[in-house]
Amino acid sequence: MRYCPHCANPLVERTFEERPYLACPDMVCGFVHWDNPVPVVMAIVEYLEPGQTQGRILLARNRAWEAGVLGLIAGYLEKGEWPEAAAAREVQEETGLVAESVSLIGNYFFDRKNQVLLAYHVKAGGEIRLNEELAEYRLFAPAEVPELPTAIGRIMNDWLSRRFP
Repeated sequence: MRYCPHCANPLVERTFEERPYLACPDMVCGFVHWDNPVPVVMAIVEYLEPGQTQGRILLARNRAWEAGVLGLIAGYLEKGEWPEAAAAREVQEETGLVAESVSLIGNYFFDRKNQVLLAYHVKAGGEIRLNEELAEYRLFAPAEVPELPTAIGRIMNDWLSRRFP
């Protein structure tokens, strides 16, 4: 953000509570860009085929990512939406799967993108139909999930260590 969204003045750095923030230089306007973290839901999707109680883990590749890079299903929390509902919605929107259960894994911080990650384990069934955001998916037995980078790796490791101590 370079300009005030209220009065269009170029933002300047000002200090509030001993921390630098971008702010409007017009004291009457008073806009401050607090740069609060954005809430994102992430889902470890356990794909259940009919009659199964334990499934395989679905990892997907976003079309913007290079070949071979896989990750979790994720999306932004929308205004007025419960995080559990957002996780189920994202799974359905991106994979076509319907959530049967949604349980919290934990909260994580992804500083590179200034995001708070709300991670869930989503058991889901149905027919896998990827939306336009995703290029491919792969299914893994929990013991065969590949090592994942950064915050998603921490999420997966936490879930696996609790599920399979």
